[in-house]
Amino acid sequence: MSRIDATFAALREQKRKALIPFFTAGDPDLATTVPLMHAMVAAGADIIELGVPFSDPMADGPTIQRSSERALHNGTTLRTVLDFAAEFRKTNDRTPVVLMGYANPIESMGCEKFAVAAREAGVDGVLVVDYPPEESVLLAGLLDAHGVAPIFLIAPTTVDARIEQIARLARGYVYYVSLRGVTGAATLNVEEIRQKIAQLRVRVKIPIGVGFGIRDGKTARAVSEIADAVVIGSRLVEEIEKSGHGRVLDNISVLVKDIRAAIDRQ
Repeated sequence: MSRIDATFAALREQKRKALIPFFTAGDPDLATTVPLMHAMVAAGADIIELGVPFSDPMADGPTIQRSSERALHNGTTLRTVLDFAAEFRKTNDRTPVVLMGYANPIESMGCEKFAVAAREAGVDGVLVVDYPPEESVLLAGLLDAHGVAPIFLIAPTTVDARIEQIARLARGYVYYVSLRGVTGAATLNVEEIRQKIAQLRVRVKIPIGVGFGIRDGKTARAVSEIADAVVIGSRLVEEIEKSGHGRVLDNISVLVKDIRAAIDRQ
């Protein structure tokens, strides 16, 4: 059983939901990335989504765009991110790590070389924002063959035929984008999410996480009552951006603990 599958199985036994924080690797600096991963786990994270910085992050709002710019300025590459995952694995062999990014760096490395490198680094899943399922068959097959879960986004506007394609290709979990727009935008309509998740469960038999627009414990709690996982990104990246280097680990730990407590509240 993969780390992702084992994590969701354990959470089901405990009647709990997964907390999946996202941040961009290399932000605020290279030295802080792995300590941030460990701090998030210690604060209650179940899976870490590690962003691969890219120069044209089209699905991301201004907050995550700025984090990509900072990470690229710091010299972060896809190879660097894989090295971060490998370093994390030296002392944590349990928590799943999912890379989230764009196709260009993977294409530059080569899909097969990337799949092998991801497995060797201890990566558990890969989500490529700008690979539609129609163009993902090769990469998804390579990842799956190497024990790395291909993870897909599903949007409010995704049509049934594409959802069925995704259901066939996806492993680990799918990521439902709760808003029409970029990360960090607008206000969630929880009832609309509830209806959409119920529709998705007819076709999607693996866990469903919800992200985009979750900014506080109240919203995270509401989403956790509907979905299998809560993904929080922009709010964490904002905290990283405004925290001084000496405070970032403490501040992120407090924020993740607060979200975890809200999700677990009976």
